[in-house]
Amino acid sequence: MTDLSQMRVLIVDDVKINVDILVETLGDDYRISVAMDGESALEIVEQTPPDIILLDIMMPGIDGYEVCERLKSKAATRDIPVVFLTALSEEDNEAKGLALGAVDYITKPFSPAIVKARVKNHLELKQHKDHLENLVAKRTRELLLTQEISMECIGTLAEFRDPETGGHIKRTQHYIKALANQLKTLPQFKEILNEETIDRIYKCAPLHDIGKVAIPDAILQKPEKLTKEEFDVMKTHTTHGYKVLLSGITRLDTSAYLECAAEIALTHHEKWDGSGYPQGLSGENIPVEGRLMAIADVYDALVSKRVYKPPFPHSRAMAIILGGKGQHFDPEMVDVFKQHAETFRAIAIEFADHDDEIKTLQY
Repeated sequence: MTDLSQMRVLIVDDVKINVDILVETLGDDYRISVAMDGESALEIVEQTPPDIILLDIMMPGIDGYEVCERLKSKAATRDIPVVFLTALSEEDNEAKGLALGAVDYITKPFSPAIVKARVKNHLELKQHKDHLENLVAKRTRELLLTQEISMECIGTLAEFRDPETGGHIKRTQHYIKALANQLKTLPQFKEILNEETIDRIYKCAPLHDIGKVAIPDAILQKPEKLTKEEFDVMKTHTTHGYKVLLSGITRLDTSAYLECAAEIALTHHEKWDGSGYPQGLSGENIPVEGRLMAIADVYDALVSKRVYKPPFPHSRAMAIILGGKGQHFDPEMVDVFKQHAETFRAIAIEFADHDDEIKTLQY
């Protein structure tokens, strides 16, 4: 924690003798700034935020109450402790200041010992509060990072069942993020896709095929076309993945990340015209996460080398996606994909698994 002697104290009072007393009392212990009116005080706070403000109430121009109210209305300054300096002793005046967010009152004439003690106490409290908030923020970042890495690792384990699609997770994550960031500017998606939602979808995307762990290798890695019976088994990876993630939601009671991951796992093979699986959902009944993953997943399957096919050129993959507009895919998403298809190509090249994929993507 910061040495108290390095902490900044802003003294705000329009009477010079009061300022002189406070500077003499506190000057040897802290870094002192002085303002003789409310406007100057607000300018100093904006330029060099102090750790505590000793604020006179009765001043010309804007008074101490208004200065305090302005400070507490802004996120950048609302947590700076404000101690009112006043000759007022009415209970209503004290209540008003505390209601505005002040932490204490020091009455005039000043007692140097009381001023020293109260300033020291409030600065120590601020130190401990800041330290606790920083610790909580650090732990929260660690927890979120652990959660993100865990999702990616679990998703990667599922992909290891098919060693030719190692970069599939990274590519589909970035496809989804790129597409969603463009869609969020459209009126129909503005309320659905915000920064928080897009980040959540991006982090949950690695789990979209987690249900493949339940699919036999003979089907998952079969180089020939699957029989109807085999394809029926393959389709169950959506419901298997959903059930696995649903069990986690049940144990946690609620989890926005797992709920998002479960939606993606269950619905990324649904089709806009209702001909997809496993539920046969259509149109906007398909969650936006599933619609995003449908385009990302299909494009990646097309441009990637698989046991059953060589990589397709970008132009051919693009033509197939455009051909599925309004049938397989959300038509508005396809329009945005068309406008930003080069972004998809760049992502595919960056995270390609094989040199022949990179070569083929040039066309």
